[in-house]
Amino acid sequence: SKLFEYVYQRYDKVKAQNAGTARRARHILVEKEDEAKKLIADIKAGGKFEDLAKKHSKDTGSGENGGDLDFATAGTYVPEFGQAMVKLKKGEMTAEPVKSQFGFHIIRLEDTREAQFPPLAEVKAQIQQNLAQQKLTKYREDVRTKAKTDYKFAQ
Repeated sequence: SKLFEYVYQRYDKVKAQNAGTARRARHILVEKEDEAKKLIADIKAGGKFEDLAKKHSKDTGSGENGGDLDFATAGTYVPEFGQAMVKLKKGEMTAEPVKSQFGFHIIRLEDTREAQFPPLAEVKAQIQQNLAQQKLTKYREDVRTKAKTDYKFAQ
């Protein structure tokens, strides 16, 4: 059916966007490059990444968790971050600060796995609901457009 075809196409598109390798990274985000370089030196000298993230990271959300960003694909992040992250091997940290629009990042790769995506059966109802919502919205817009052109209803 046409509906199933639509659902399947949507599913494939979203799945493709989220496919590949998911990486679990930690990061510390600071404003200045020299600050980031100092932290890299501290970590190399035996400082704990997690503790330094809690203390210094401007990204408070992940900072509280020791810089943990959980599993995500590279495309989820700003390009500079994603590109630096994919070059790392498990347990490796960026040797140089990574500049993005947010400041300077120190990134450490914790783990990798295949990106997990729910099977079609689990998300099918959700996609169908979205489709129904879109159709309803379009129908409402059509009615409104006709009403304006044909009858000049006061809004």
